[in-house]
Parts: sequence; C-alpha cells; structure tokens
Amino acid sequence: MGLCNNDRNSFNRFNISRNKGDKLMINGIKPNPMIGDFDKAMDRLVENIHKNYAGWSGRVEYTSGIERVNITIRPGRKFIKIIRDNSVWGFVAKDDGMHKGVPMKTGDVLKAAGWASPAKHTRGNIFDGKQNYFSWTGPNYL
Repeated sequence: MGLCNNDRNSFNRFNISRNKGDKLMINGIKPNPMIGDFDKAMDRLVENIHKNYAGWSGRVEYTSGIERVNITIRPGRKFIKIIRDNSVWGFVAKDDGMHKGVPMKTGDVLKAAGWASPAKHTRGNIFDGKQNYFSWTGPNYL
C-alpha cells in the first residue's frame, strides 16, 4: 500500500465529519482555527483597541489629537505579546494548552502579570463575537 492510496478507507482514517450546526470535527475534536482566521482575529483585536482609544480620547478635554495608539505585536513560544507604547497591553495564546494549571484555548487573551509573563486567568477570546472584555489600556480585571 503506497502513500498516495486513494482507497476510501485510508482517506477517511481521520474520521472527518460534520456535526450539528455544520462545524468540522476530526476524530470528535474541533480543530484549531486556521492561521488565516487567527490573523484576521488579531487584526480585529488591534483595530478594536484603536477604536476604544479613539472613543476615549474624544471624551477627554486634554487630548493631543492622536486618535491611534502605538501597538506592537511580538510572537513568542506560547503567547503573542501585545505592546502598547512602552508597556505590555496583554497576551494572546497561540495554541491550546495549560498555563499555571489553568486550561487555555487558542486565542485566549490574558492580562499581563509583568513584562514577560501573562496572568493566570483568561479575560476573553479573540474569536468571540463580543469584544467587550478589554479597553485600550489592557484586558479588564476579573
């Protein structure tokens, strides 16, 4: 049997199926979002941070006229660090796993515990429809 066998049994060895609601499942497990989806969700998060800042700066009487905050993204081994100006805004989980004994999913947003590490609990997820778990200063407290 070769690697390119088109036999029906070898093709379906991963048990790819769709469940109710038309969501893709592989061996009964929902796969991680595609990389393109992750990039779009990260772009949406950064844009929402800018929108929140613009809304805040429009209400303050002493504004410098700047409507966008400086955001830098630095990928790491387990997390993506989001830096606002010279401070850490928060972290985004790159993969499913455990962090300080708490399970996390891909796209979970964590508050910064310091410059190099996130806090223990998640504050939200970049794939959620509601993006109300943060402000331009960082993820909200629990």
